[in-house]
Amino acid sequence: MKKSHEFPEDQVRAAIRAGVARAQDENSVMGSRRVRKRYGKKIIYALGSVAAVFVILVGSSYFSPTLASSLSQIPIIGSVFGNSDLISLREAQKSGLTTAVGETQTVDGISVTLDEILYDQNNISIGLYIESEEELGEFYFGAGMDFTIDGDLPSGSTGSYGEEILSATTRTAIQEINVTEEMPDEFELGLILHGEDGKTWYFSTPIEKISDVAVIPVDHTQSVDGVELSVTELAVSQTGVSVVYESVEDETDFDLSRGGNIEFLMEDQDGNEIEGLSGGVTGELVDGRIVYTSRKQFDPIDDGVTELTITPYVVVPSGGGGVEIGEDGEEKELEFKGDLIEPIEFEPFTVEIPK
Repeated sequence: MKKSHEFPEDQVRAAIRAGVARAQDENSVMGSRRVRKRYGKKIIYALGSVAAVFVILVGSSYFSPTLASSLSQIPIIGSVFGNSDLISLREAQKSGLTTAVGETQTVDGISVTLDEILYDQNNISIGLYIESEEELGEFYFGAGMDFTIDGDLPSGSTGSYGEEILSATTRTAIQEINVTEEMPDEFELGLILHGEDGKTWYFSTPIEKISDVAVIPVDHTQSVDGVELSVTELAVSQTGVSVVYESVEDETDFDLSRGGNIEFLMEDQDGNEIEGLSGGVTGELVDGRIVYTSRKQFDPIDDGVTELTITPYVVVPSGGGGVEIGEDGEEKELEFKGDLIEPIEFEPFTVEIPK
C-alpha cells in the first residue's frame, strides 16, 4: 500500500520550482545539442494539489450540478484508468497495481484532482479529473505538465497525453511520462501545470514502481543504411511489454535523421500482433553523430506467450516537427523535412519469454 505523507504546501512548491530551475541550469551548460520530439495526441491536462487531502466523492451541496451529473461516469476515486481505452491501464487497475490518490487543488474555480498513478518499467501513467466553474477552452492546459524526480528534471524524457470531454466544464485526462534514463524504484514526483491565463497548479506525491517486472537482456544489434540499431532489453509485466533501444547514425541534421522514427512490430509465436502504445524518443548530437534512446510500450501479453518476434521499421512522417534545445537552454522550433526521410528495411529478431 502507498504510504501516507503530509507536505507543507509552501515548502513543496518551493522545492518543485527549485528543482526545475536547477535542472534547467544544468541542462543549459551541456556540451551536446539535444532534441525533444513531440508525439501523441494534443490534449488537455491538469494536476492536483500539494495538500494530502483524500476527497470522497459523494452527494453533497459542495459539488456543482455539473460535477454531480458527471459522477455517474466517474463514480469513485480510482476510476479514470478503469474507463480508459488503454488495455494496459485497465489491466493494471483490475490487478490492483495502480495507486489511488484523490488529491485536489482548486485555483480560481478550476479544480484538478490527481485520481491515480501507475509506475511500471520507466513509464509513469497519471489519471486526472478536472472540473471548472466556467467552460474550459480545448487547449487550456497546453501540452501537459513539467515534472521532477526527487527535485531534479530528468535529462531524457518524452510523453503523450489524452483527454475525454465529459461536459463543457468537466473532463478526464491521462498523461504518459516516458523516462529514458535509469530511475529509482521509488521517489518523490513533482508536477507543475500551467493554465493559459497564468494560473498554476503544483503537486507532489511519492510513487513506487510495481514489483514483478521481468527484465530480459536482448543485446541485439544491426546496422542498415548508416543507422546502427541496438535493442538492449525487453521488460515484461502485468501492465505491458517495453522495448529499450538506442540508435546511432552518421547524420547531423535532426530533421533528416531516421533513428528517432524507429518503431517495432511485435508478434507472438502464433503470429498475433501485440499492439504498440507509446514511447517517444530523446536524441542528442555526440561527436558528429546523432544518438537516440527510447523505451517503446506495448499491450500486456498472456501467460501462453513463449516468444516474441520483433521487426524494427522506420515510420516516414507526413507532418510534424520538433524542438531543438541549444546549449543556452533556448528552444527552437524545427522545420519539417520528413518527406525527405528514406525508409529502412531491418531484419526481424526473436526473444524467448522465460516462464
